[in-house]
Amino acid sequence: LEIGDDACDPKQAVAVANKFASDGVVFVAGHFCSGSSIPASNVYEEEGILQISPASTNPKLTEEGGPNVFRVCGRDDQQGLVAGNFLADKFGGKKIAVLHDKTAYGKGLADETKKQMNKRGMKETMYEAYTAGEKDYSALVSKMKNARVDVIYLGGYHTEAGLMVRQARDQGYNVQMISGDALVTDEYWKITGPAGEGTLMTFSPDPRKNPVAAPIVKKFRDGGYEPEGYTLYTYGAIQAWVQAVTAAGGTDTNKVIKALRSGQFETVLGKIGFDQKGDVTAPGYVFYKWSKGTYDYL
Repeated sequence: LEIGDDACDPKQAVAVANKFASDGVVFVAGHFCSGSSIPASNVYEEEGILQISPASTNPKLTEEGGPNVFRVCGRDDQQGLVAGNFLADKFGGKKIAVLHDKTAYGKGLADETKKQMNKRGMKETMYEAYTAGEKDYSALVSKMKNARVDVIYLGGYHTEAGLMVRQARDQGYNVQMISGDALVTDEYWKITGPAGEGTLMTFSPDPRKNPVAAPIVKKFRDGGYEPEGYTLYTYGAIQAWVQAVTAAGGTDTNKVIKALRSGQFETVLGKIGFDQKGDVTAPGYVFYKWSKGTYDYL
C-alpha cells in the first residue's frame, strides 16, 4: 500500500501521481480535492493507472478525464441543482451571498448553485471570491453584515467556512451558513464550536447508516476512529476495484475498466455501478444540519 499526500495542491498532486507511477501502482483511490484529481488524472491516463476518486465532485473530472477515471461520489452540477433549489424554495426574499475559494471544487460548486438559483428567479446580493488559507475573514464578514446578507452559500472547504461563521458570531451577526460536502467533517465543529449550530450542507446519503456497512463501521469505531465524511466512500472505491479485478481476472487496466463499466458492485455504499463517463450510478444529494457537535439529515 502506497500513501501520498497532495495537500489539495495541484502541483503536489502531479508529483504524487508521478511517484505512484514510478512505484508501479496499478490503482489509486483518490484524490480528494477536484483541483488535485484533475491534473493527477492526466498522469494516470498516460501511465495506464486506474483512478477512482472518493470525493472529487467537479464535473470536469469525468467529462474531460480519460477512460481510466471513475468516482464513487456525486457531481457538483447535481449538488448545485439541489442547493440552488433549496435556496429558492426556503429563502425567497432573503439576501444571499455566494462565496467561493477560487478552487476547481469551490468555484465549481458555487457557480452551479448560483446558476440554478438564478434560473429559479432568485438573484444573489453578493458574489465574492476569497483566498483559502487565511485566518482573518472579518473584513468580508463585515461587508456582508453591512449589506444585511441573511444567508451565505459557500463553495469551499470546512476551515474557511468555520472561521467565517465564528468571526460572524463574534460580530453578533447570526447569518445562516450553507455549503457543500466539504463541511461533512468533525473538523468543522472543532473550528466553530457552538457557533456552527444550524449550519446546513449537502452530501450524499450517509453510508454509516447502511445496514451492509455496519460491520466495517464497528471495526473503525472499535479502533477509535469515526468513519465520517468520505472515509467509507474510499472504502467503497476499493471494494469496487477489487470486485472488478476479480471479474477481469487480473489487474490489467483496460480489462478492469471494462469490468467497472459493465458490472454492479456490492459495497458499503450499497450496490453501485458506473456510467460510460465513469460517474457513479447511486442516489444523489440530501441536506444535513450541524447541531451539538454532530451532523444528521435535515
